[in-house]
Amino acid sequence: MGMLEGKRALIVGVATDRSIAWGIAQAMHAHGAQLAFTYANERFRERVEPLAHSLGERLTMPLDVTIDEQIDAVAARLAREWGQLDILVHAVAFAPREAIDGSFSANTSREAFRIAHDVSSYSFTALARATAPLMAGRPGAMLTLSYLGAVRSIPNYNVMGLAKASLEANVRFLAADLGPSDIRVNGISAGPIKTLSGAGVGGFRKMLGYVARVAPLRRNVTIEDVGNAATFLCSPMAAGVTGEILYVDSGFSTVGMSFADEAGAD
Repeated sequence: MGMLEGKRALIVGVATDRSIAWGIAQAMHAHGAQLAFTYANERFRERVEPLAHSLGERLTMPLDVTIDEQIDAVAARLAREWGQLDILVHAVAFAPREAIDGSFSANTSREAFRIAHDVSSYSFTALARATAPLMAGRPGAMLTLSYLGAVRSIPNYNVMGLAKASLEANVRFLAADLGPSDIRVNGISAGPIKTLSGAGVGGFRKMLGYVARVAPLRRNVTIEDVGNAATFLCSPMAAGVTGEILYVDSGFSTVGMSFADEAGAD
């Protein structure tokens, strides 16, 4: 019997089969969860629907997270189709391309700041507000995805770091707010993974190489690594865990200094 047997989960943020959200979906499916998926637009519908069908799932819905009416429509559809929800997975982040390369101060416009925070952070609050009623009377779990740039400066990550810092605060405030309703809220801070969104960050290949050399496990994490951790956090096995950010990054966030690039040197 899987850890999520009988649970129903909404997965927001699958773009391709390399998406972290897809790794989470696969792991949750393997542990017995029934899944529903959203797609951002018609172009992504052509990618997401075949992935959902490969798991035997048919419930897919359009969702632009910047439009409240679409968020409400997704919640209404879930209420009609399922009547209830156990898990929300939020794996959405975006900033204009020019804002995640080069100088932070020079490239962070007011509009880029607004977009990054709206899509990457506020959308989690909006989705939580819309789906929490579907979790009434049952243990619920909400999960989002962060990155080390929320608490450390990372070259080129720029305004996304600020948005992720907002998202991590979001986790704590939602956990405090929804805890009395038996809804847990957590985040995973994943190491860099070659995804569609990650590839947009300037110098991303250098980032992957550096982490693989310096992290204690001497490798980058995979979508499967993150998927397994997400499944645990959303399962009854983590019933006492809320308001937390779990690092799934091969231990990179724990390293203060490394001489990995000088192996063999005195």
